[in-house]
Amino acid sequence: MTRTDTSFWKWLLLFIAGCLLFLFAYGFSSVPTALDEAIGMPVWLQAILCALTSAGVLGLYALWWKWTEKRAAADLPLRRLAGDTALGFGIGILFFILVTGCIALLGGYRIDRISWDWNALVKSLFMFLVVGVGEEVLFRGIVFRMVDDRWGTAVGLIASALIFGFVHITNDNATVWSSLAIAVEAGLLLGAAYKWSGTLWLPIGIHWAWNYFQGPVFGFAVSGNGTPSLITPVIQGSDWLTGGSFGAEASIPAFVLGLALAILFLYSRKRTDGTSR
Repeated sequence: MTRTDTSFWKWLLLFIAGCLLFLFAYGFSSVPTALDEAIGMPVWLQAILCALTSAGVLGLYALWWKWTEKRAAADLPLRRLAGDTALGFGIGILFFILVTGCIALLGGYRIDRISWDWNALVKSLFMFLVVGVGEEVLFRGIVFRMVDDRWGTAVGLIASALIFGFVHITNDNATVWSSLAIAVEAGLLLGAAYKWSGTLWLPIGIHWAWNYFQGPVFGFAVSGNGTPSLITPVIQGSDWLTGGSFGAEASIPAFVLGLALAILFLYSRKRTDGTSR
């Protein structure tokens, strides 16, 4: 489906239907975590359930492509699953190492103690896989891709970034600033990564590592939600520096680095293929 081969009303209907379908799928994907909180599960069982849930959301997305586009999902090439996901995961790790390092150098973060709870770390790893898959399918695979296809990359990036940022305003400890920060540093970055790679695997990898290293590893809140963590830090100083109770996503270092990476992806793509819609 391209911007020239469907009416606006058909496009709008498919857009709304896609958003509702994958919003429901994302809500359903929280079942493994909810079950673990309710009854407790061995780590291996939760890992399997999270992996199956993630595969199910991706399979549903592939079927959506088949139904709406009459072809296989172009942004889920299996030959690039491992490479692009690993690259994205590495970028996400590096991102939060740099953000945490900047905050630490400016006096806002130091390590108090380290606690090796392997069960909690593994459970969080798979829980954030589900989050990364669900949110990237919805916000990049549906929202960004469909707006980009109809009105171009600039409109797609801005619209999807703002929607992505401001759906977080209902989170604990959220503010207008935290939502705007997520829109710019994450919404633009993940949209640019999707456009640069042409696959969902790269932004899924970034998103997955972003959440995991921010919370369960470095001990910040993740979009306002606390998690058990490897490092118990002492976080002090201005909320502009540390992100405060919302997490490092609401910090100036994260905002600046995320925006810089988004620009780098877009500039690299333009230099590579000479196009920018």
